Amino acid sequence: MIENKKLLLDICNIAVRAGNEILNFYNKDIEVTHKDDSSPLTKADLASNKLIIDQLNNLDLGIPIFSEESLVDWKIRKKWSKYWLIDPLDGTKEFIKNNGEFTVNIALIQNNSPILGVIFVPAKSTLYFALKKYGSFSLNTSLVLNSLDEAKKITVTKKSNIVRVIGSRSHSNNTFTDWIDKKFPNAEIVQAGSSLKFCLIAKGDADIYPRFGPTAEWDIAAGHIILNEAGGKILTLDNKEIIYNKKESVLNPEFIASNNTI
Repeated sequence: MIENKKLLLDICNIAVRAGNEILNFYNKDIEVTHKDDSSPLTKADLASNKLIIDQLNNLDLGIPIFSEESLVDWKIRKKWSKYWLIDPLDGTKEFIKNNGEFTVNIALIQNNSPILGVIFVPAKSTLYFALKKYGSFSLNTSLVLNSLDEAKKITVTKKSNIVRVIGSRSHSNNTFTDWIDKKFPNAEIVQAGSSLKFCLIAKGDADIYPRFGPTAEWDIAAGHIILNEAGGKILTLDNKEIIYNKKESVLNPEFIASNNTI
C-alpha cells in the first residue's frame, strides 16, 4: 500500500503539471482543429498529452500507455493486463467555451478494471483522486505536492429529498429528457461538463448521472474508481459492471452513475 500511495502522489503531480500546462493556453485565442470523429482538438490537448506521456514513461517504461491523443492498435493493447488510460484534456468543448469545466484524467487499469484514478480540474485548482481499497479524496491545489496528507476524504451523500440529476452541458438529448420525465419528474438538474460529473456525485453534490450518449473508456475510467471508492457505482443500463480493454472499440455502453441510494 505504501508503494501504491507513493505512485498515487506521483500521478497527482503529473495531473497538476498537465493542468497547469493547459492553463497556458486558456482564455486566449484558441486554434481548434477537428479529428476524424469531428471532436475538437487544440494545442492544449496535445501539450498536456505529451507532458503526461513523458512523465509516465519516466516513472516506469514497463507500463504501456493508452491515450485519447495517442491511440494504440487493438492487436497490441488486447494483450495488456495493466496500462495507463488517460484523457489529457477531457471536456475540450468546455475548454473552448471558457467555462472552466474541463479536466485531466489519468487512470491505472489492471485486469480490465481501474485501480487508481486522478482527476484534476485546472481552472478550479481542485484535485480528486482514489486508490482501490483506500478511498476517494479531494484537495484544493495548483501546486506540485510533497504529500497528500492535507486531502479530504469524500463520500457520496443524499442531502435532500429532491433528486439531483446531472445533465451534460454539451451532450444532452431527448432520451435524457424523456428518462427524467419518467423517473424523476421533480428532479433538480445539475449541469456539468467532463469527468467533473463523477466527482460531483462522489463528494455529495449530486445524486445520479445517466449517460445515454457515446463516451470512451478514457472519459470515465478515473471517475469510475473515484466514484466507486466514495461509495457510489457505475453500471450499464442492464446493471452490469463496465469493463475496460475487452474489445477493439473504446466506446462504453450507456450507463448510470449514482450515489448508490437511488
